[in-house]
Amino acid sequence: MDAFYASVEQLDNPALRGKPLAVGGSSERGVVSAASYEARKFGVRSAMSGVLARKNCPNLIFVPPRFKRYKEISKQIHTVFFQYTDLVEPLSLDEAYLDVTINKKGNPSASLIAKEIREKIFKKTGLRASAGISYNKFLAKIASDINKPNGQKTIRPEDAIQFLEQLDVRKFYGVGKVTAAKMYNLGIFNGKDLKAKSKEFLITNFGKSGAHYYQIVRGIHNSKVNPNHTPKSVAAEHTFLKNLTSEVFMIEQLELITDELEKRLKKSKLAGKTVTLKIKYSDFTQQTRSKTLQYYVKDKAILLDTVKELLYQNKIANSVRLLGISVTNLNNVTKKKEKVIDVQLKLEF
Repeated sequence: MDAFYASVEQLDNPALRGKPLAVGGSSERGVVSAASYEARKFGVRSAMSGVLARKNCPNLIFVPPRFKRYKEISKQIHTVFFQYTDLVEPLSLDEAYLDVTINKKGNPSASLIAKEIREKIFKKTGLRASAGISYNKFLAKIASDINKPNGQKTIRPEDAIQFLEQLDVRKFYGVGKVTAAKMYNLGIFNGKDLKAKSKEFLITNFGKSGAHYYQIVRGIHNSKVNPNHTPKSVAAEHTFLKNLTSEVFMIEQLELITDELEKRLKKSKLAGKTVTLKIKYSDFTQQTRSKTLQYYVKDKAILLDTVKELLYQNKIANSVRLLGISVTNLNNVTKKKEKVIDVQLKLEF
């Protein structure tokens, strides 16, 4: 979907149409969740602080998010997807992979199907969508961003290699800012440069991801569209109204965050072995610290003990604006039934 949250707000409130809009908070601690295309012209982007967004665009209008409404429209969009295929893998409320190799309409053209789906979404919701079409998920994902908003792009098998060779590595799906900067420092600026590096070189410099980069730049990505997509992590985080400078105050906040995380894990009937503490400092630099346990956990007491250990692992470098905790290495991806530690604290009088 094109600027989904912002577009929903403009759809529901005609007075906002054609104006620079941000969904999120405008306060000192606020963060932009989504920006309309009118706002993006001024450099306003998601995950940007509200203060910086306002600085870039003085006339920016902020509205609070309405996730219940976004979920409602997301369900309507998915009903359109399922008219064509049951192989739908959601990535978020506004994005999904569809495998239409064999489809319910018997249409041999994925490009025509994408066009039909976009038209039906607009007719049903009044919102615009863009699409990417190719023979694997990686290429389809990249293609979906090329002709936004309200467009689509098809990358045919015979054109894939040339397309990838000319593509800036910053536009490779899965290559973030830090990795892109590292690639630039190594003289890797586009797909052709990336393709020239050996598999050994890429693994040496990028670890396991190096083997992935070696494959995708050659147009190889064998991941199937999985309609039974399982979550890989469960997380909770909080941005503070004032920066925290004392570890005592940080522990107080971590107790609240672990409480929320425990609720999410139990609601999802999940537990995990790897606990990660995320720390974002006042200068917006970010740090993560992780520990993998011997057993699956979902209980607040053990989660809190673990993140305390991670917090004290190294000295806090600066005042802290955000703390987050995530649990990965979940028990939904293993075939073995392993013990889940669930501590129940009982009070006796």
